[in-house]
Amino acid sequence: MSLPKDFIWGFATASYQIEGGAKSDGRGPSIWDSFCAIPGKIADGSSGDVACDSYNRTKEDIDLLKSIGAKAYRFSLSWSRIIPLGGRNDPINQKGLDHYVKFVDDLLEAGITPFITLYHWDLPDELDKRYGGLLNRVEFPLDFENYARVVYKAIPKCKNWITFNEPWCSSILGYSTGYFAPGHTSDRSKSAVGDSSREPWTAGHNLLVAHGRAVKVYREEFKPTQGGEIGITLNGDATYPWDPEDPADVEACDRKIEFAISWFADPIYFGEYPASMRKQLGDRLPTFTPEEVALVKGSNDFYGMNHYTANYIKHKTGTPPDDDFLGNLETLFYSKSGECIGEETESFWLRPNAQGFRDLLNWLSKRYGYPKIYVTENGTSIKGESDLPLEKIVEDDFRVKYFDDYVKAMAKASSEDGVNVQGYFAWSLMDNFEWAEGYQTRFGVTYVDYEDQQKRHPKKSAKSLKPLFDSVIKTE
Repeated sequence: MSLPKDFIWGFATASYQIEGGAKSDGRGPSIWDSFCAIPGKIADGSSGDVACDSYNRTKEDIDLLKSIGAKAYRFSLSWSRIIPLGGRNDPINQKGLDHYVKFVDDLLEAGITPFITLYHWDLPDELDKRYGGLLNRVEFPLDFENYARVVYKAIPKCKNWITFNEPWCSSILGYSTGYFAPGHTSDRSKSAVGDSSREPWTAGHNLLVAHGRAVKVYREEFKPTQGGEIGITLNGDATYPWDPEDPADVEACDRKIEFAISWFADPIYFGEYPASMRKQLGDRLPTFTPEEVALVKGSNDFYGMNHYTANYIKHKTGTPPDDDFLGNLETLFYSKSGECIGEETESFWLRPNAQGFRDLLNWLSKRYGYPKIYVTENGTSIKGESDLPLEKIVEDDFRVKYFDDYVKAMAKASSEDGVNVQGYFAWSLMDNFEWAEGYQTRFGVTYVDYEDQQKRHPKKSAKSLKPLFDSVIKTE
């Protein structure tokens, strides 16, 4: 059980979840600023206006990373901090750009490798108002390409780029369920706008084209001199059949992954959407033009994998409703025989199952020709963590065990199964704004005291990762 000697590990965060500084130094509003202002959208009525105040605490965050032995740090940029209105003809906010340039310099000086995500769900609000944001097949990819070019040019020292974080979430949660910004859904009790039967598939398509454009620009204009690499980060859960004796449940397990991951990965690796999606969605799933295929196919130097949990999958019969996005199936925590997938956490959707992680690493590797994989997020919340006193919160043995189990499952996939996994980022460096769940749910290896000036208190899990990786990374 081992990982390659040049394996890189660290922690991950996202701009809107940690930065705060919502109006500092010329930053414009994002769709999340607007979404948080709508009563009832965020569980505790909070926002990312202050969050962990990381915009003003970059030195503190770097010192924290150093103190717990991190080799790398994955963070995202706020597009509206760099181009407040977002568009290719809109002015650049030099102060916002300079902030990230200095942050990368400071990370490198501290011996920490930066991994930059260009987009972690926080579209400049103006682009949503101007032309419908992700729903615009022409304007959005061009504006994203321009934003990417501005950033590549300003930060040549970064060698590791991710275009989009979890386009599934942007598409499904943003345009089908309405759970995330901009909150579109066919459910008129939740939103006055949205078509859950079509909009998520349109948004997903446009994200893929925008990704392809940003990769093309990097490869043609910057990679020859900068020598970096670029990819996309996709999210998906592991699957087990509810009834292993039922071929329809076994088949539904693959279909669940196809509707979550292969929706984006198949066009990137094969140039087309999965047949299972085309069969169910018909003309609601857009068709790639030859130009779009040329942009998207082959546009990954590595596969970014976000992974947290697993489910038992039970097939459904009959015609799926128009707003179905799972693939005509249901996801369950208990199997037909009564086995439980894993222990409860604070997150309704998350239960630990490390074997599922190893299985999914293998599934992806076989389907996509054993690409280089970076696990760009992995971690857990803990049931009731926010209700505990500080001295108990920092003794987060549940999270320590989660990381131990998952990292060892990954090491086995690497050394025993031939999976080409080269990096791992624990989610998250610190407790932060957990989107629609607000601040009640904590994923951090560091406790953030929101009541006491955002003070950081490393938990046991923060200190557990260096010895864990030291024990599994080859020395020769």
